[in-house]
Amino acid sequence: LQRDAKGQYLFDLLCHHLNLLEKDYFGIRFVDPDKQRHWLEFTKSVVKQMRAQPPFTMCFRVKFYPTDPAALKEEITRYLVFLQIKRDLYHGRLLCKTSDAALLAAYILQAEIGDYDPGKHPEGYSSKFQFFPKHSEKLERKIAEIHKSELSGQTPATSELNFLRKAQTLETYGVDPHPCKDVSGNAAFLAFTPFGFVVLQGNKRVHFIKWNEVTKMKFEGKTFYLYVSQKEEKKIVLTYFAPTPEACKHLWKCGIENQAFYKLEKSSQVRTVSSSNLFFKGSRFRYSGRVAKEVMESSAKIKREPPEIHRAGLVPSRSCPSITHGPRLSSVPRTRRRAVHISIMEGLESLRDSAHSTPVRSASHGDAFAAPGRSGRAESSERVAVIADENYSPADSVLPTPVAEHSLELMLLSRQANGAPCSIEEEKESEAGTPAAAEAEEVGGELRALCPGAGGLGAAQAEQVNKFVLSVLRLLLVTVGLLFVLLLLLIVLTESDLDTAFFRDIRQTPEFEQFHYQYFCPLRRWFACKVRAVVSLLIDT
Repeated sequence: LQRDAKGQYLFDLLCHHLNLLEKDYFGIRFVDPDKQRHWLEFTKSVVKQMRAQPPFTMCFRVKFYPTDPAALKEEITRYLVFLQIKRDLYHGRLLCKTSDAALLAAYILQAEIGDYDPGKHPEGYSSKFQFFPKHSEKLERKIAEIHKSELSGQTPATSELNFLRKAQTLETYGVDPHPCKDVSGNAAFLAFTPFGFVVLQGNKRVHFIKWNEVTKMKFEGKTFYLYVSQKEEKKIVLTYFAPTPEACKHLWKCGIENQAFYKLEKSSQVRTVSSSNLFFKGSRFRYSGRVAKEVMESSAKIKREPPEIHRAGLVPSRSCPSITHGPRLSSVPRTRRRAVHISIMEGLESLRDSAHSTPVRSASHGDAFAAPGRSGRAESSERVAVIADENYSPADSVLPTPVAEHSLELMLLSRQANGAPCSIEEEKESEAGTPAAAEAEEVGGELRALCPGAGGLGAAQAEQVNKFVLSVLRLLLVTVGLLFVLLLLLIVLTESDLDTAFFRDIRQTPEFEQFHYQYFCPLRRWFACKVRAVVSLLIDT
């Protein structure tokens, strides 16, 4: 990658590799050394956006969820969106009732292994795959029942299409959660969906605001403000607090991009947005892509032979498959589930602390957004093993995508090495199989380095102090500069021939006459002499 290559170049290269035309729904995500998530900005240099050293790890993700994914023009686009929503389901970001969960899982099963075959699929075959963070035997039997009796004959494309149609009807479709706290100190998750802004607390949606009701978004430090104008000219300001200023800025930028994409009619209507009312303070940001309406119009004009989609056979591994041009991975087999069950559940629990855009912290410093404590590892594993029949909630709260996805056994390995839960560093797709002992020890050493101690906290505090000092210095510099410019402007106007009562009164004061004859006139003569000398030198040469 050339040093000056823009993000757009890299994204276009990737989409060309995937043979993807409807690419505006997707983006590239990466994690900086402070464990803060970012979307790659296409108008800026890739290398300048990366604060880490190469090689860089980035992830291809759905950035703007289609309003109607079933209406996408090409099957390759629907397939990639299907993979993303399947991933959301596995990580507990897509919440639904048990009946809906069983149907969605059955669609995934039909797409991956095809029709039920008694010779190939023995009793309990659905339990070999983990579609959600939590399973119950009753749910597994329901999944197998639907797969056997209702989905026979459906092709992978049809099953994926039906999966998208069902997922699109759920309240948390398209949710990419940002952990925050409200003014009362209660933990909440903010998210932007194709239909508007949502606030989730626990498993409940406490606020839903349509995009046409959102008038403004801004942030100051860790504080995020959402200005809402509802019916009868009722204006509301919602205030939330992010864990770090960087997380708050990421939340604000995501909101600006989502509102522009879903609300505007044309990309020419996009304007540069400032996070502050003062021109010399705050951040400025502008969405650089096309809007949803333009993307749909462009998709309707696509006329080509449908590209081939490489769907591989069943490979027992994680629930999150690879993209195209490689084996299509499925889920965690039952033979490995018991061994890593505790690590899975504790990993999901610990992710509340690191959450979507929160920097990873050690156990001693990561309880700012923690859920109620667990009495013990064994008790926790028993408590979360079964879910209620009335309402399927794959996690006690909406969970973010983990920052990295090494093999699930490595979670347990990390805990044994550190003696405490530790969130994972960066987004990577998992690989099938268990690492060898030497590789496990090597990765375990790497994972031990991912839990910063008190020194990391002190560095973060020092960085915040430095940012505050720089902000104050910038304010002073701008103030002095403005005063200097105003002084020069006043001198030029008073020394000009402009004849107004205000300037006449100033010119008649003794102080101005003294300044004029003792300072201004000599300075003007000296400046004129220098100009003549320079002009003469230029003429001679």
